[in-house]
Amino acid sequence: MTLDLIVRNARIAGSDPGGPAVDIGVRQGIIAAIAPSLAADGEEVDAGGRLVSPGLIETHIHLDKSRILDRCTPAPDRGTDHMRRVAAVKPGFTVEDVYARARDTIEQALVNGTMHMRTHVELDPNAGLRGFEALRRLARDYAWGLDLEICVFAQEGLTNSPETDANLVAALKQGATVIGGAPGYDPDRAGQINRIFELAREFDVDVDIHLDVGYTTAEMDIFLVCALTEKFGWGGRVAVGHGTKYSCLPPAGLKDLGKRLSDAGVAVTVLPATDLFVMGRHQDHAVMRGVADANALVSCGVNCSLSTNNVLNPFTPFGDSSLIRIANLYANVVQRGMDEDLAECFEMLSRRSARLLRRDDYGIAVGNAADLVVWNARSRTEAIATVAQPVFGYKRGRRLFTRELPQLHRP
Repeated sequence: MTLDLIVRNARIAGSDPGGPAVDIGVRQGIIAAIAPSLAADGEEVDAGGRLVSPGLIETHIHLDKSRILDRCTPAPDRGTDHMRRVAAVKPGFTVEDVYARARDTIEQALVNGTMHMRTHVELDPNAGLRGFEALRRLARDYAWGLDLEICVFAQEGLTNSPETDANLVAALKQGATVIGGAPGYDPDRAGQINRIFELAREFDVDVDIHLDVGYTTAEMDIFLVCALTEKFGWGGRVAVGHGTKYSCLPPAGLKDLGKRLSDAGVAVTVLPATDLFVMGRHQDHAVMRGVADANALVSCGVNCSLSTNNVLNPFTPFGDSSLIRIANLYANVVQRGMDEDLAECFEMLSRRSARLLRRDDYGIAVGNAADLVVWNARSRTEAIATVAQPVFGYKRGRRLFTRELPQLHRP
C-alpha cells in the first residue's frame, strides 16, 4: 500500500497511554489506515510515542477586537468600563485593520494546534459590517489551515438599536451561520433573547449567546434560553458563553442547573482568562474567581467547552492563543487535578467542542480529514498538566506548522 503520509508511533488521544503506539496513514488528505507497524510506503514522520490529537477547536473568540491595546488600554485601578473603552475605538476599525489583527491571532492559534474556530463579531452601529467583511475574507484566505465559523451578535444592545438588528439580518443573508447576543447589555434582556431565537429560526442557524455574567445568582437568563431551546426544537444547536453566575451556585443548585441544561440540549463554554480578569472587581479582598466548573456540569450530562474569548484587549490584556494554556489555567482555578479531570479538560478543547460546533466528521478515524497535532506529551492528562507544546501539525494531510523542541546544552 502506498500512502502520502505515515505518522508512526502515535498515541491517539483517548487511547491507553500505556498501550502500544500505532501508525496513522494518510492518503489525499484523508486518514486511510490506523494500525500498529503499518506496512506501507510514503513520507514518514515519527511521533516518538507522543500524544496525537485532532486539531483543537476554539469555540468562542473575538477576532475582530483582538490586539487593540495600542489604542485601548485596560481600565486602571481595577475599573469596570471594559466595554465602554472598546466601544470608543470601534468606529476606527476598518476592514483592513480588523483583517490584519485577526490574521495575527489566527496564525498564533494555528501554531498552537488550533484548526477549527468559531469567532464572534460585533455588528453594533459603531462597527457596522466591517468586521464581518474582514472575517469572511479571512475565512476564505485561511481555509488551508483553519475552518472558521462566524457568529454575528449585538454587543451593546439590540432591542434599542434598529440599525444593529438590520446589520444582523444583512450578515445572516450573506452567510453567517450562527446568531448570538449579549442580553446583559440590553435594556430588555428577554426581548433580545427572543429576537435571537426568532432570527435563528428564520435563517436556520445555531445560537451562541453571552449569558449570565455577574457575581450573584440573581436574574439568570439561562432558564429562558432553555425554555426557548425546547419550544423550538433547537437542542444541540444552542450554546451560552461565560456563565460566571453559575460559579456562585452551591453544589445542589449547580447540579439542578446541569440537569436543566442537559435536558434542553444547551451547551456551556467557560472562558477562564476573561472571567478571572473581569470578575470580583466589586471586592477589595477575598476576590471571587467567577469561573464556572465545567467538569461539574459535564458530570450532569452537559456538553461543555473551554475557550479563549479575548486576546490583548481591555477585557483580557493577555493571550498567546494557546488553548492548552487556557485549559491549564481553568483546571488550576476550579481545582481539578485528577487524571480523569484533566483528560476531560482536553476533551473540552477537542471532542466536546466538535460536538458544540456539530462537527460529525471530527476525530482521528479512518475516513476523516487528516487534521493531526503531535504534542510533547504522552497523554491528554500530561498535555494539560504540563502546558505541553505542539511539536508539529497537519491540516488535511499537509504540514501546517513545526515547532523545534528545546535542547539543553549541558557543560
